[in-house]
Amino acid sequence: MTEQSPFTTLPGPTVWGPLRALPSMLLGWLLMAYRAVISPTYGQVCRYFPSCSAYALEAVHVHGATRGSWLSARRLARCHPWSSGGVDAVPPGRRIWPPGRRPKIIDLNHPVIPPDPPEEQ
Repeated sequence: MTEQSPFTTLPGPTVWGPLRALPSMLLGWLLMAYRAVISPTYGQVCRYFPSCSAYALEAVHVHGATRGSWLSARRLARCHPWSSGGVDAVPPGRRIWPPGRRPKIIDLNHPVIPPDPPEEQ
């Protein structure tokens, strides 16, 4: 026979889910506002693909507020006029998105690249 524990247990993750996601959501909204208002005034100046703001938005969505901010800060430090640039993807995270819930920024940052056409001889 099992006995009831006399200690108070913390509520499960379902209770903390929205509160845990709040910092990431706030950072995501700030980044989307930046992309909508400020970023268009600069034009395409980033030497990397995806742009630094798109990278930051994806990093926050995939890795959360803390690690996403760290990855974004590292990326901003690498993006300068003397950088050679190139494709710099966000490292894959452990999160598995339910069908239909994957953020649009992830699909935009990872376009499907068609194969090269066969060469005629």
